[in-house]
Amino acid sequence: MPGGTESSGIAVIGSGVAGLHLALLLQRHGIPVTIYSEQTAAQLASGRMLNTVAHHNTTVRREQELGVDHWELAEYGYFCHHHYIGGPQPLSFPGAFGAPSRAIDYRVYLPRLLADFQERGGDFRAGQQVSPEEIVRLSEQHALVVVATGKGGVSAMFPVIPGKSPYSRPQRRLSAGLYHGIARSEPKGVTMSVAPPHGELLEIPTFSSEGHVTVLLFENVPGGDTEVLADAKYDEDPAAFERLVLEKVRVHHPSVFERIDTARFGLTRPEDLLQGAVTPVLREDYTVLPNGRPVIALGDAHSVVDPVVGQGANSASYSAWELGTVIAEDPNFDERFCQKVAARRANRVQAISDWTNLMIALPPAPHLLQLLGAMSQDPAVADEFTDNFNYPERQWDILATPQRTAAFLAHHGM
Repeated sequence: MPGGTESSGIAVIGSGVAGLHLALLLQRHGIPVTIYSEQTAAQLASGRMLNTVAHHNTTVRREQELGVDHWELAEYGYFCHHHYIGGPQPLSFPGAFGAPSRAIDYRVYLPRLLADFQERGGDFRAGQQVSPEEIVRLSEQHALVVVATGKGGVSAMFPVIPGKSPYSRPQRRLSAGLYHGIARSEPKGVTMSVAPPHGELLEIPTFSSEGHVTVLLFENVPGGDTEVLADAKYDEDPAAFERLVLEKVRVHHPSVFERIDTARFGLTRPEDLLQGAVTPVLREDYTVLPNGRPVIALGDAHSVVDPVVGQGANSASYSAWELGTVIAEDPNFDERFCQKVAARRANRVQAISDWTNLMIALPPAPHLLQLLGAMSQDPAVADEFTDNFNYPERQWDILATPQRTAAFLAHHGM
């Protein structure tokens, strides 16, 4: 397998958080890098909402090291999770972070980081969708190609790992929008509201081009009472759509509804609504092209998770950092290099996949329900669970088996 750095630096396919964090890190190490993007900076900044992303503090710290920490945590951060679990005897309890998280609309975030990359001399090439055939051509021009997008069918280059991809179809149907008229929780945090058996609602304080707004991300169980939100057409009757959202929040998520000013409530803009579904999948870390050159999977090309616990972007950033670190340490792009990359990021990326898949399983695992019940009784348990959003491998250490959950609770005297 050819290796070395005799070709023209690193090619990064995709300008999402994975591709940008990797490119910025390689710049920091003085390694030439070219980003190939389907979209221009202007296109990234406009159009329909891309996702509902929260960056936990471990990701924020990587941003600080990269010199792209443009949003002060005191203003843009949030500090806890507020949990609400509905049922005959509802549970309501907080969980605190050790350090703040934050959520920035990617139509604001990605163009700003791309500007940083270009201002530092980065090579950005936009306007073409990169096909698998094009990747082969780029592999002849660059020392290494990294695929950091799932668009254009390029993720299919990397085989699915069956044992880590248990679902053949989406387990939730999604409706996510930016809304006005929702007062912040106190302290400022994300509300994670569970409405058995209909699904979940994540309410996230977010900064967008409209200013400080609120994400409502409905995770709707197929066949449940809230699934209609995944199909409702805002453009056909905006007022009817907003009434439907209000009614579902009122019935199923009362801790959020009590902070809504119904007279002011509304979607910020028509393009600030995203409806769809995600089939979780974990793919192999790399593939070898017919010409013998390796291609590394990153971001959505490597791991796609349901957004129910907000780990996708954090997984992508972490994976990019580990990949960039190995590139800086060992510029011999052969199979040994690929194996080192896979080993460096396996524990956290696989834990994120496994933990997220557990959270969307139906019916819920009894030991997960046991842990949630314990969180409602002991603030220390709730705080540890919440802060482990920064350290998903620790979360999976607790939840991987019923025996591990029991041992964790016994450690807390429960």
